[in-house]
Amino acid sequence: VQLQASGGGLVQAGGSLRLSCAGSGRTFSGYTLAWFRQATGKEREFVAALKWANSNPFYADSVKGRFTISRDNAKSTLYLQMNSLQPEDTAEYYCTASRSIITSNLRVPSSYPYWGQGTQVTVSS
Repeated sequence: VQLQASGGGLVQAGGSLRLSCAGSGRTFSGYTLAWFRQATGKEREFVAALKWANSNPFYADSVKGRFTISRDNAKSTLYLQMNSLQPEDTAEYYCTASRSIITSNLRVPSSYPYWGQGTQVTVSS
């Protein structure tokens, strides 16, 4: 599956952005989808994930209550609604997919074989 992320940009602290990730090549049926981010000089970190078989989303503590992950399987598109953005949210955001993943590995980047190119989110103070 090929993934294409979009929707990043420059926003002031407290603002909102919605990221999209369009899939092609295969449908999203059966895939666990997730967002990760990587700030300059830091390791890639988990943001949120949504399994195919379980509608309950998983979030990093740092974004819980501010970010919402959702998916439209018919459109093969993954979304990340980001509200109350803070400067520490500044990073390159990546969407990713895995056909087979266990819950305990959802937050591990190496568990995902398919990655889109990143989209930059910059939050000014």
